[in-house]
Amino acid sequence: MSAEATGVTGETRVLVVEDDRGIAESLVRGLRQAGYAVEGVRTGRAALAAPSPDVVLLDLGLPDIDGVEVCRRLRARSDAAIIAVTARGEEADRVVALDEGADDYLVKPFGLAELLARIRAVLRRRRPAEPEVLRHGPLVLDLRTRQVSVDGRQVTLTPKEFGILECLAADPGRLLSRQQVLERVWDDHWYGPTKVVDVHIAALRRKLGAPGLIETVYGHGFRLGEVQESQEGT
Repeated sequence: MSAEATGVTGETRVLVVEDDRGIAESLVRGLRQAGYAVEGVRTGRAALAAPSPDVVLLDLGLPDIDGVEVCRRLRARSDAAIIAVTARGEEADRVVALDEGADDYLVKPFGLAELLARIRAVLRRRRPAEPEVLRHGPLVLDLRTRQVSVDGRQVTLTPKEFGILECLAADPGRLLSRQQVLERVWDDHWYGPTKVVDVHIAALRRKLGAPGLIETVYGHGFRLGEVQESQEGT
């Protein structure tokens, strides 16, 4: 799977269309922390004038143009994945938005973890030909089966360990801080020390058995290092 298809990289562009300043800022901040390239606009006209993104988070209660009409116009000109984000919870509203081209529908309030999962899901549906596999040197992650191998050797990981490794493998050269890892793998409900990441990283290194695969940049965070294949037995 390409880094873009995973939905965890700045190469995936998200347009947030939301007129409530507080909600908009929270969404933009959370999506950027999750690794997306994000632009925020507050009107339907601005949404229609913006460059076509990969994903649109579209509030249906906009001040200038009805969100359903914006959805219809966006769909007519773009193949972007559209998620309707609104306080309208009636089935009829959901049906109208979906009929006009929305790929999914979220009712406020909702959590960031759910939103990120919905984004990943709509991206997978719109890119069905993409293999759900990340590769880096001897490391292979199958995102569908959640299986990991190093030089062909299967490695059993806990859900948290897999989540950390997925974050690192999605963009191998990118440095992730402890806080960024916590926000992506533990989400906003974690209030403990960031050192918990170090404990899981240490366990990952032991299980992967590939020295240098996970690098620590002291005072900054972690990234995947350059490791050649055929390192069995190291």
